[in-house]
Amino acid sequence: MVALPIAEILLYVGQPSDGTWEHLRETVLFRYVSNTVILALGVALATLLIGVGCAWLVTMCDFPCKGVLRWALLLPLAIPPYLMAYALTDLLQYSGPVQTYLREYFQWTKQDYWFPEIRSLPGAITILTLSLYPYVYLAARTAFVTQSLCVIEASRTLGAGAWATFFRVALPLARPAIAAGCTLVMMETVAEFGAVDYCAVDTLSTGIYRTWMSRGSLEAAAQLSTCLLMGVVVLVAIETGARRQAHYFHTTQRYRDMEPWKLGRLGGAGVSVICCLPLLLGFVVPASIFIGMTLEHGDRRAWELMFELASNSLTVALISACLVCLLALMCVYAVRVTGSKITRVSNYVTGLGYAIPGGVIAIGVVACLLRWETWVIDLCQYLWGWSPGLFLSGSMVALLLGYQTRFLAIGLNLVQSGFARIPPSMDNVGSTLGATPLQRLLRIHFPLVRGSLLAALLFVFVEVIKELPATLILRPFNFETLAVRVYQLASDERLPEASTSALIIILVGLAPVVILSRLIDRSRPGLS
Repeated sequence: MVALPIAEILLYVGQPSDGTWEHLRETVLFRYVSNTVILALGVALATLLIGVGCAWLVTMCDFPCKGVLRWALLLPLAIPPYLMAYALTDLLQYSGPVQTYLREYFQWTKQDYWFPEIRSLPGAITILTLSLYPYVYLAARTAFVTQSLCVIEASRTLGAGAWATFFRVALPLARPAIAAGCTLVMMETVAEFGAVDYCAVDTLSTGIYRTWMSRGSLEAAAQLSTCLLMGVVVLVAIETGARRQAHYFHTTQRYRDMEPWKLGRLGGAGVSVICCLPLLLGFVVPASIFIGMTLEHGDRRAWELMFELASNSLTVALISACLVCLLALMCVYAVRVTGSKITRVSNYVTGLGYAIPGGVIAIGVVACLLRWETWVIDLCQYLWGWSPGLFLSGSMVALLLGYQTRFLAIGLNLVQSGFARIPPSMDNVGSTLGATPLQRLLRIHFPLVRGSLLAALLFVFVEVIKELPATLILRPFNFETLAVRVYQLASDERLPEASTSALIIILVGLAPVVILSRLIDRSRPGLS
């Protein structure tokens, strides 16, 4: 069911586009592809550096503000990339407060100084890195938290220092989780539209929207979407093949209190500054900008509608997150129990929807549902002479199906990383003791992958709250969310007023980030 919208999009690939595809291929396709590749690789490398480094430091080291930073480093999840782009661009552009202050204080003109251009490819990489590094951070932290301390102590006993222990023991064991987080970052990057469009960067995602909205060619847009899919397929295949013969489970499940590595006063202060920088730039600064705009030019109507908008957003986000976690757990466990190629290929194809922009997926969902509803209508008219009408299109069912198609890859990647750390011997012991596959799942596997499930729940919940294109197309009539409210005001050039709804999105996303981060901390016995 989840793969049907993707298949619906692929049906358009071989259809003629009245010369639109040929025109794109001869003029802008190379620029779209090259910018997309550079953007994805740049964001992936930067998020790996920030996410893995911060996750290891807050898990294994003792330094000032560690207790706060463990969960605070997740706060950028609450800010959508397009809002991050708007906030940082408003701050750093030529007419923004930073450059205006520099010119007034030093009496400079434009020719007297150089300042990085935020509306550029490096600017887009920076914005998406600050917005998406929590994907890698939380995936890596979940892996580090659930690692047995015995292997780390064994490496220290054999003479390995802190750096050697990290690179030769902890990092290889956490590779499935880190790869899952990095894959999600790259898929989110190539599918991102709002932030890169605001930064004036031409990518495949912006090309899809322009081809579809300006030229009205769904066929050419589907062909561009296929380019995105092919790129993601290649990336995932390379990473999966590189670790095909490796195993990442632990030989022991004994846990006890972690004794954090003590850092000196200077080292602790330096680590605190390093971990605070992404939090400052990725959350504190954008949130402060939105707070200032709200206080100065707030949208009073947004506060009146806050309960309705927030309840709508929370409802669809919670239902979608629970469905994703349930489906991901079933799909990944099916692969573990059967090991068949059909289930593996099925999971692989199902997870590709995350690389397709939400608007294109929405069109696939609508086309798929309309095809099925037309068949039901014709059947009812033939048998009973009456028509039930379009009973699924424009309903909550269509909206939830679009979210599952878009975000199931999050659950599949994170849950798979959790199962990869469970040795097959535990399945064999359960079978020997007479446990059925369902009993083994509930009594053995579920407690061990609880942290990964919570991470998936967190990601999907926040992503659904921020999702805009799919919500705009698939939502029922008179059903508005916070993201839709921001879009409506921004499209009317009422950007300061849109900051109020943007601030509410941030506030709504804060609670699950904090709560689920603490639950993940408790998923490992003995973590202080």
